Amino acid sequence: MASPEAFDVVVQQIADQWGGLTDVVFENDPYELPDTPTEFVYVEVFGDFFDQVSIGAEMRDENLWREAGQVYLHVMTPNNTGSRRARTLAKQLVGMFRGQDIDSVTFRDASIGAGDPGRTFANYYAMTATVNFERDE
Repeated sequence: MASPEAFDVVVQQIADQWGGLTDVVFENDPYELPDTPTEFVYVEVFGDFFDQVSIGAEMRDENLWREAGQVYLHVMTPNNTGSRRARTLAKQLVGMFRGQDIDSVTFRDASIGAGDPGRTFANYYAMTATVNFERDE
């Protein structure tokens, strides 16, 4: 699980940049699937670890600690509609983050992964874009 600070940056970046192109659902938020499947993005934010980057401060908490993590942007499109639209939306999402330095979060490399039948949401195809990040504290 990512820190609240990293999560908040992701939420704000999507709010500022996505412009309502699709619904956006964050992990464990309520969302009722429509009767007719339509595009949406399901977002998960994971922090891998806090690694001690500096050594030698008198107080342990005065050293530099680095959180590394990933933002998973699952572009959900209706089954049997092809993958091009999902790839297009995934590319737009990745472009909002990669190479950005926002507050204390630096977004690094990104990828658009293999599509996969949606496991969480029936009748949907999932194309996942992944953005890696680091955050120092």
